[in-house]
Formats: sequence, structure tokens, C-alpha cells
Amino acid sequence: MSTVQQQQPLAPPVSERIPPHGGLRSSAKWARRAPLLPALIFMVVITQLPFLATLVISTLDWNALRPGEREFAFLDNYATVFTDDALRQAVFNTVLITAGVVLISLVLGLVIAMLLDRAFRGRGFVRTLMIAPFLVVPIAAALLWKHALFNPDYGLFNGLLNFLFGSVLGMADPPQVEWISAAPKWAVIGALVWQWTPFMMLILLAGLQGQPRETLDAARVDGATSTQLFRYMTIPHLRRYLELGVLLGSIYIVQNFDAVFTLTSGGLGTANLPYAVYNTFFNGNEYGEASAAGVVVVIGSIIIGTFALRVVLGLLKEDNR
Repeated sequence: MSTVQQQQPLAPPVSERIPPHGGLRSSAKWARRAPLLPALIFMVVITQLPFLATLVISTLDWNALRPGEREFAFLDNYATVFTDDALRQAVFNTVLITAGVVLISLVLGLVIAMLLDRAFRGRGFVRTLMIAPFLVVPIAAALLWKHALFNPDYGLFNGLLNFLFGSVLGMADPPQVEWISAAPKWAVIGALVWQWTPFMMLILLAGLQGQPRETLDAARVDGATSTQLFRYMTIPHLRRYLELGVLLGSIYIVQNFDAVFTLTSGGLGTANLPYAVYNTFFNGNEYGEASAAGVVVVIGSIIIGTFALRVVLGLLKEDNR
């Protein structure tokens, strides 16, 4: 009996089974990305189209009180932003307020984070209390500072002065300080520092908890003092987190409008660039100049955000090592 062996057809080569130009991979990629397309289109329509319209308006000499006299002004509105005394002062105030709030809240956040990094009874409850100011609506926080703290008649600060100079020192006429009028920029900075210190604390606390304890314990065994540990080990470890706090804080605070509008209404030399945009648009009716100032704010935020993304990517790469 002879066994008849039937020849089975060979499978085609792998190169013939894969669609040309990576069609299978492309289809799989698009299948994963397709659910995101509606959200992407929505974001483009909501954010990018208005920004393009703002770019176009920023090149026009357009005053709402003269609706029939719109003219193409090219870059004249941008020149006005940087040469007009009021807008130039607004740019200076924006830099001053942003730098002051970021630096002060960063230092306070570092101190609080180092205290909360230690184990003690009720630490979770204290952390929740410290985070609470960041969760308050910005306009509500500004109103709280304006009426509950800064008010010269019934505010907490003057109440403490009355208690100290009146009850403790026996002064017949304790001082009544007009806090907002006496130091308007510091009033704005103080309200923003109160709200943004928890944000800095959270970032730095995450960095502190990621610091290897074995290395710190080994350094203590070798005789390193607390000051040396902080200077040569903790600060270098927190460098990326400090940069991230500065960049993210700057992105948000440079666009702050609520505190300036609520506390001073842009008066007493406190108007920053977002408030100047609002004032130019609604009170001055200069749509072109307001749009140009808004574009300057957006470009500045994009520049800061680019550095923030680089820092975040650097942190992620370090975590994956």
C-alpha cells in the first residue's frame, strides 16, 4: 500500500499578508483615535475659532462708538499695547503681581509641605484644611478678603488691631487702617497668596514624599545635619517640582481677573493686563486694542506653558527610569 501524500498549499509570505503602507496599523490607530475626534472638534470650535477671530479683530481699528469706520490697522494696536502708558503700566502690574504671588506662595508652600511631610496625629485633617483655600471660587475668595478681612469697620484685621492696642495696651483710640487704600497691590497679592499657597504645597509635598528615605537615613548616619540635608539633598531633589510650581502658578496667576476686579476695580494703580483688556473692551469700546492685548496675554501664557510642559515631561522621564 502506498501512502499518497497530498501537497498542502503553502501560506503566503508575511510581507504579502500585511496590507501595503501599514494599512492594518493605520486602521488600528484610527480606530483608537476615532472616539476622541468629537472632543477634538469641539475643542477646536470652542477655543481656536474664537482665537482666530480675535487675531483678525486685533488688526482692525474698530471702536464700537464708530461702527461704520472700521479700518485695517495691521500692527498699530500691538504698538499701542506696548506704548500706551495705561497698558504699559498694566503689563508692569501683571509681572509684579504674578512674580510676588508665585514667589511668596512657593516659599510658604515649601514650609507647609515640609511640616506636613512629618508624621503626627491628625495629619490628614490638617492637610484637608490647608487645601481648602484652593478650592474656594476665586470671586468668593476675593469677596471674603475684601469684606471679612480688609474692611476698616468690621474686618478681622482691624478687629485684631483694636484688641491689641485697645484691650491689651489700653490705647483709647486704636488705629483704623484702610488696608486696600493703604497698600492696594499688597492687598491683591495677599488675597492671591492665600489661595495659591495650597497649590504650591501640594506639588512640593508630592516631591517630598517621592524622596528616597534610605538616602536621607544614610546621610544622617554619616553625620549630616538637618540644614545640610535640606540644602544638598532636599532642594536638588525638589528642583523640578519647584520649577513646575513656578511655571503652572505663573500660567494661572498672569490671567487673574477676579481679585483685581473685586478688591480694587482696577483702581489705585492695580490694573493688570486681563483687567485692562476688560476695561478697554467694555468701557473704552476699543475692540481692536482689547483684542491685541488679549493676544499678548495668550502668547505669554503659551510661552510659559511650553516651559511647563517640558518640566512635566522631564518629571515623567525621571519617574520611568
